[in-house]
Amino acid sequence: MTTAAQFASVRYLVDDVQAAVDFYTTHLGFTLRSNPAPAFADVTRGPLRLLLSGPATSGARATPADLGTGGNRIHLIVDDLDTETDRLRSAGVAFRSEVVRGPGGRQILLADPAGNLIELFEAAR
Repeated sequence: MTTAAQFASVRYLVDDVQAAVDFYTTHLGFTLRSNPAPAFADVTRGPLRLLLSGPATSGARATPADLGTGGNRIHLIVDDLDTETDRLRSAGVAFRSEVVRGPGGRQILLADPAGNLIELFEAAR
């Protein structure tokens, strides 16, 4: 089995998780990797892991309201979210959200200099 660290993960916020799974697996050659809850699934195609997050997921709740319908971002897995946020805050990096806890773990959003979102994610233990 391929581990999560071997993928490049991108989170897409979707209105209907099952419809998104059906679309990506039927039309674009993705394979369902996991669907642990109706609010979330992930599909893969080669080294791309697409995280399909419905409105009830922590990923959707963490998105700042001023982004409108946007909210797609790079998803980076970290071992210790608290250590990473402390390190980045010490370096002067500003965050776009507070830490949000959900069924799969905890996450926080920051933006690159161009405003592109990056999610730091620590899986539930």
